[in-house]
Amino acid sequence: MALWNKLTNELIDIIEWLDDTNDVMLYRFYRSDNEIKNGAKLVVREGQAAAFVNEGQLADVFVPGTYTLTTQNLPILSKLKGWKYGFDSPFKAEVYFVSTRVFTDRKWGTQNPIMMRDAEFGPVRLRAFGTFAVRVKYPPVFLRELVGTNSQFTVEEIDGQLRDMVNARFADAVGASKIAVLDLAGNYSKLADGVTTQMQDEFGKFGLELVKLVIENISLPPEVEAAIDKRSSMGVIGNMNTYTQYQTANAITDAAKNPGGIAGVGAGLGAGFAVAQQMGQAMGAGNAGTPPPLPTVAFYAAIDGKQAGPFTLDQLRDSAAQGKLTHQTMVWQQGMDGWKPAGEVPSLSPILASVPPPLPGNG
Repeated sequence: MALWNKLTNELIDIIEWLDDTNDVMLYRFYRSDNEIKNGAKLVVREGQAAAFVNEGQLADVFVPGTYTLTTQNLPILSKLKGWKYGFDSPFKAEVYFVSTRVFTDRKWGTQNPIMMRDAEFGPVRLRAFGTFAVRVKYPPVFLRELVGTNSQFTVEEIDGQLRDMVNARFADAVGASKIAVLDLAGNYSKLADGVTTQMQDEFGKFGLELVKLVIENISLPPEVEAAIDKRSSMGVIGNMNTYTQYQTANAITDAAKNPGGIAGVGAGLGAGFAVAQQMGQAMGAGNAGTPPPLPTVAFYAAIDGKQAGPFTLDQLRDSAAQGKLTHQTMVWQQGMDGWKPAGEVPSLSPILASVPPPLPGNG
């Protein structure tokens, strides 16, 4: 069996790597005792580089192409081994194939919120996540700094380190950008390009290149987002007076469908108008140079044995002049304990001043 293995190894003279994975960055070509025949064929495909290591020392690096291994195309290795006149017997060297393709869809994200000071909201906390793409740019540096003596190296083995580096530089970039929180969504590409530029030197120390960084989302804490949503809702409402009129019209329509009818909610509407006007003034609604309308005082009256109203003071004054409103007419407005004769309501005294009091003995 040992003899067969030796003969088999002597017959193999093609050195190549066919990668059917998506995560291997480096693969060490296996050869018994690391023996390579003189005149062996080296095949380096696109997206690969081949590095020869002699006794732990990096010798020659080959770019894509097909090579016949001789003294002429192994100058550094020939010098290390002292080949002055070529070689005929097999020589020993380790061959590492490095994948130089782009490794995409590497995830990154802030584990803890990033604190920053916003001009509009003050101190805020941000979270962000996205993806990045990386590749080996300098195979010799990659071999020295990361691989060591590993026979195989995958992107997952360096993924955590790269992700932490991206997170750190992103925090620096978003803090130094001074971009307002509400404007960050329109500057994802600008921030990503800035981080990519800053990261090249750090990735280069490992023989790598940050090809692309993508920011998928930057978010605020849920409670801050809820507050912004409320603020946006008030902006959508616009003119408070117009919105109140619209709400009032809807309330009247709904009240007409109830057993109590419009009369059952009229007093509430009068108070509602006053509250709405105060809110409109507080929020700057309406024209700044126009004074608000006088509050409406709504009264209900018992006329012909039936509830009627609500009436304004002007309407009640007309009713008093026509004899429909007297001192004995029962009236009510919001805030009163119950129905009372109009003559006992102080605010109606000026209206009833010209109306003669009831005759003695007629109650």
